[in-house]
Formats: sequence, structure tokens, C-alpha cells
Amino acid sequence: MTILVTGATGYIGKRLIPFLLNEGHKVVCVVRDKLRADKSYAEDDNVFVFEGDFLKPETLENLPVKIDVAYYLIHSMSNSSKNFESLEEQCAHNFRTYIETTQTKQVIYLSGITNEEKLSKHLRSRKNVEEQLASDLYALTILKAGIIVGSGSSSFEIIRDLVEKLPVMIAPKWLNTKTQPLAVRDVLNYLFKVAGNEFFYNKSFDVFGPEILTYKEMLLQFAEVRGLKRHILTVPVMTPKLSSYWLYFVTSTSYKLASSLVDSMGVQIIGQPSNINDILDIQPISYKQAVQLAFEKTEQNGIISSWKDSMISSGRLRKQLHKYVNVPKFGCFRDYRERPVIDKQKTLDKIWEIGGENGWYYGNFLWRIRGYIDKLFGGIGLRRGRTNQHELNAGDALDFWRVIFADKKQQKLLMYAEMRLPGEAWLEFKIEDNILKQTATFRPRGLWGRLYWYSVLPFHGIIFSGMIKNLVKVESQ
Repeated sequence: MTILVTGATGYIGKRLIPFLLNEGHKVVCVVRDKLRADKSYAEDDNVFVFEGDFLKPETLENLPVKIDVAYYLIHSMSNSSKNFESLEEQCAHNFRTYIETTQTKQVIYLSGITNEEKLSKHLRSRKNVEEQLASDLYALTILKAGIIVGSGSSSFEIIRDLVEKLPVMIAPKWLNTKTQPLAVRDVLNYLFKVAGNEFFYNKSFDVFGPEILTYKEMLLQFAEVRGLKRHILTVPVMTPKLSSYWLYFVTSTSYKLASSLVDSMGVQIIGQPSNINDILDIQPISYKQAVQLAFEKTEQNGIISSWKDSMISSGRLRKQLHKYVNVPKFGCFRDYRERPVIDKQKTLDKIWEIGGENGWYYGNFLWRIRGYIDKLFGGIGLRRGRTNQHELNAGDALDFWRVIFADKKQQKLLMYAEMRLPGEAWLEFKIEDNILKQTATFRPRGLWGRLYWYSVLPFHGIIFSGMIKNLVKVESQ
């Protein structure tokens, strides 16, 4: 079959595509930015990448019409837009309009469990999208999931931050809300197995794990898996705003995402039983098993996708990545340094492993201070780290930077700053003629931007000088 996947650079989409390819399907990926598509797709004859934005119908005109099955995996957890629900509705409407011009027999939508009368803003939007996707020209299959647990998932990373950083937690009362967490491997199995199966045409199913747990129980079971003893006291006086700040300062999430999560976590998410597990021969694993598998992937550095790499983890980038590739020259301040390279491969490896647990090779305490300051002013700080400790790709989050361009063959890495700044900043590493060229570029915004640059100039002299020196340094054996 020829299968179209939207959200191909997202958490679920990136994991679903290998499933489909392994079964011999042809996969059409629709992405808003081709630079963010997996590099391996260009070498696979069964993968076709198209650029399109479902909020802009004019960008969909060149998409293929020979489609058998289409996955609608376009979700957002951002509260940055006041008309968030109308944008999601518009996106679904444009998708349906396009799909109705194709040969698609089935559309599969991953939604959220919506069995309660009172729903969060995002669950209401999911339900509305279901209605927008319904059509007489193709069959719609809806799979509704709750909390998804897997390496790199937002729930896994946020719970890990809370459990590993706080031996004692004074937590909001929504920690007593009940839910049915589902392992990401089971989500993928459901999505994969319903494709092309006529039994599931024009039907909706809740998919969920075998246990009903409160968020508090999830935290405590997570602690058991990690061999940690944790104490949690829930209090009724923590407002949604205070709860959002609690998540924001303790975990790696942005404030906007924390606010969205708090809004959703106050709603009980319990699925309606059905016979879907028997029909598809799926036995969902327990929450503890899901956590253990997630840690195995993390320890093996085998995380395929992470919520942190989603653009909603920052919100600073407003355009496609290629709009930031050409670093401006006029009206900018630059810190340029170069050093001869003794061992090109070792220097490249160091550059590709920069940030995260590896640090920045010099003055890490200063980087951490900058991260704390960023958090205090509503930024993302350094807590996102990096998804893979050895590889970088365009679109990856790297501490408070976003990778714009990464090509080892061209020996060039370019990043864009996503911390709070009175302007815009780029950091570039490039090797030419065995010379490492390191350039920090800052385009100030107004007087405050210029004052900011001069205020941090002394620290740049220390940090950037030490960093390039250690990047080219060859350790004695």
C-alpha cells in the first residue's frame, strides 16, 4: 500500500514510519520543513517527502493523489495562540479537503480519550477534529489514547525530572486524577494493525494500558523502577497557575506546555472497554514495563524521537529552518575565533557531541548560570539537553539552542538560540582547510539588545576562547 503520514517529524510519526517500511509499504511523508525530515529517507526508494502546511491550502497542491491509507498525526500542545481550537479545526478541514481529492480509502486519526463531560481545551479540540475529519468519500478510523509512555515522550521525561530531582514533593491535587497510561510500543501496534483493515472502517476505539493509576501512583511506581524512595504530599491550594510554574521550574518543559498539561491533567482519562485487543492480538504492557523499556532505550542511546525536538518546546522559531540558515551580517555583533585542527575527526566528534550531558567544553558553570537566568525570565534554560548524545540533525533541540544545519561531510554545524534574548543569536562551527572557525553572531533588537551584547562581552572572551581551544585539543594517550 501507499501510505501517507502527516506529522512525520513528530514523536509518533517518526516511530511509525519504520513499522510501515518494514512491511514493504510505500510511505509519503508530508512535513512543513524538509530540513527536519530524517536524512535516511533520501536514501530509501520507498519514502517520498513532500513539503506542505495544512494551515496553508496553497502548499498542498503538489501532494500525490495515489494514496491508499492516510494517518492524521497533527497535534499541538501549545497554548500560544488564543484561537488554538479554530486553527486545529482549520488544519483538519484542509486535510480532509485534500484527501477527498485522492484515492484514499481510510484515514486513521490518533485522538485522545474523551469520555468525561468536562474536558480540557485540548481534549475538546481533539473531539472537534474527529468531526472535521469525517467524510463520505473515505472511511475514518479513530484511535483514542491517554497518557503515552516511552523514551522521549513528554510524560516520561516530565515524570523522570520530578522523581529524580525531588525526594519530597508538595504537589497539586490533580496528582490524584486517574488515568490509563499506554506504552508507545502498543500505540504503534494499534496504529499499524488497523491500517487497511475494513473491520475498523468508520469506527472509534479507546486504547489504553491494563491499569488505572493516579498520577501520584505513576510517580511512585517510576521511583520504584529507579530504586528511589519518594514521598508525595498533595495540597488543595495550588492553583493551575502555581501548578504550571511548579512543572516549569522543576522539569524541562516550557511554561506554555506546562500550562496545557495542567489543564489536561485535571481531567480523568479512563477508556471504554472494547474487543480491539482480541481482534488485533495486542496485550498492552504495564506501566512499569513501559518505564523499564523506556530506560533501556535511553541507556542504549536509542531514542528515535523526543517531544523536546518539537518546535513547541520553545516557540522561538516562527519560520521554516531554511529561513535561519543564512546568518545575517549587517547590523550584527560577531565573536569570531579560529584554530588549526590537529585531528579533524576527533574535533568533529566533539562538535557533534556538544551540550547536554557532555557540556560545552569550557566554563560549564557559566552556561548553567545563563540557563538559570533564562528560566527565571520565562525561557527554556538548559534542561532540554539533547535526544542523542552522539548525533545531531536539523531541527534537534540542544539545551537552549535549535540545530538549524548539521552535516558532518560538509563539516558544519549551525545553531539558533532559543533562550530569552533582546535579539537573535546564531552559533556556528565550521572546518575549512584544517582550520576550525567558530562564530557567534548576535543581531540586537533596539537599545536593550546592544546593551546586552556589551554586558556579556567579557564572558564571551572567556567561554568562547576556552571552548574552541578544547575542541581542537588532542588528549595525550
